[in-house]
Amino acid sequence: MKLKLLCTICSFFCFLAAPAKALFIDGLEDVPVLEGMEQVQQDNISFGNEESRLVEAYLTSAKRTFRQISKFYKDTLPQMGWAYQGQRGSTLVFEREGEVLDIAKESENPLVVRITVKSKI
Repeated sequence: MKLKLLCTICSFFCFLAAPAKALFIDGLEDVPVLEGMEQVQQDNISFGNEESRLVEAYLTSAKRTFRQISKFYKDTLPQMGWAYQGQRGSTLVFEREGEVLDIAKESENPLVVRITVKSKI
């Protein structure tokens, strides 16, 4: 019994010592990056003021498919307030509070995805 309790306590502290790090897109701190995807840093664009903004980021992976990306963002973004509006060609469209978020497949192998957030104004 004491050994079981000790193992439980040790496991708990190990969990606290090494929390999982959630990755988010630079410039879009509320848009997560699917595990296995990497942001292409040199291709980021970000403009904004008090009235509007435009942020564009590229993600890439040799191991992920656009189907996996699509499922991940359709499941995840609504939890962050983004409403799925449908798909136009190979672009997923979400809306939230006067903004539009597009997720577009740029290439297949390796997979390159462009994520754009822009004000509707």
